[in-house]
Amino acid sequence: MTLDRHALGFGAGERATFASDPWSSRGRLYPETGSATRSDFQRDRDRIVHTTAFRRLKHKTQVFIAADGDHYRTRLTHTIEVAQIARALARAMRLDEDLAEGVALVHDFGHTPFGHTGEDALHEMLAPYGGFDHNAQSLRIVTKVERRYAEFDGLNLTWESLEGLVKHNGPLVAANGEGTRGPVPQPILDYCAVHDLELASFASLEAQVAAIADDIAYNTHDIDDGLRSGYLKFEMLEEIPFLAGLMREVGERYPGLEASRFTHEIMRRQITAMVEDVITVAQDNLKEIRPQSAADVRKAGRVIATFSPAMAETDRLIKKMLMTRIYRHPDVMRVRKDAALIVTDLYKAFMANPGEMLKHYWIGQIPGMAEPAKARHVGDYLAGMTDTYAISVHRRLFDHTPDLR
Repeated sequence: MTLDRHALGFGAGERATFASDPWSSRGRLYPETGSATRSDFQRDRDRIVHTTAFRRLKHKTQVFIAADGDHYRTRLTHTIEVAQIARALARAMRLDEDLAEGVALVHDFGHTPFGHTGEDALHEMLAPYGGFDHNAQSLRIVTKVERRYAEFDGLNLTWESLEGLVKHNGPLVAANGEGTRGPVPQPILDYCAVHDLELASFASLEAQVAAIADDIAYNTHDIDDGLRSGYLKFEMLEEIPFLAGLMREVGERYPGLEASRFTHEIMRRQITAMVEDVITVAQDNLKEIRPQSAADVRKAGRVIATFSPAMAETDRLIKKMLMTRIYRHPDVMRVRKDAALIVTDLYKAFMANPGEMLKHYWIGQIPGMAEPAKARHVGDYLAGMTDTYAISVHRRLFDHTPDLR
């Protein structure tokens, strides 16, 4: 007896006409037989969760490194929060929730140890070979670096999932062929040469909600972590009218509330307000554009799932506050300097002696390898390291390792 996945309705909840249809996916680079019990987007989501790259996120920095405390967000907990918000947005708009969740879960795979500090340091080291971009690295991981399946490298995700990963922040190429945010990273161009992700168009609405969910998540949880760390004070939040209003609302309803509960009541209202704002704006945009398919969303020429002008200004003010009060705090900058030194030292050590990259699959191929290819493999290895493993390897290779506290 053969299961009819269409008749059973697995993953086939009611969707809007402009939602991505998992039963009409553009397919995978390497054709596979469909599952009887899961849609293709469900399978993508499941493959993402079972990767080594996903597990490593639990020991990668979001803002505060592990030594600062156990309760700060890591790259993994951030990713889970993004996925939860993306799924809520997708459900409200009758999109494919599995695709939105999958894009959210995979969007930070390419991040290095020590957050953006590690990325900046690795980008500097790889500058002669095209630099480093965490989004391009995420694509490399799911198309090349993960080695789990017998018939192909990577995860062989659907076109829609890969498109969402690469273009969730908008088109990478303008109408004139130039990169919208500078030159398109070479790993993305290389992949598109064999599997065109149509870099000049916007992504699906599922990818768009994953992108805005990322902003909502870190705008909220970085404030939460900032208050926990002491770098932020409640009076600093009052400088932003939106946050001041939330604080006033909570204070009037719950006078004398302890600080931890007060913080959470602010944060939950912030997430709700931002999510509802995006839904309202998206509904207005959909009424205006009237897309009849996911293809119409890609051809709309603008982002559909975005903030209103008022909320966009709030988003800008929050990001400015976080940059000034946390990301560039003297204590954080000191740790960033030491973390960058660890990444730089490891890159130089691995380039000088690749054998130090224990168990890396391509070590036996090093003889005769061109320097750019060698550097890219070193970049793959370094980017995949967790904070804890990078510190451990640095201690093994060097006499002195900075204390990241």
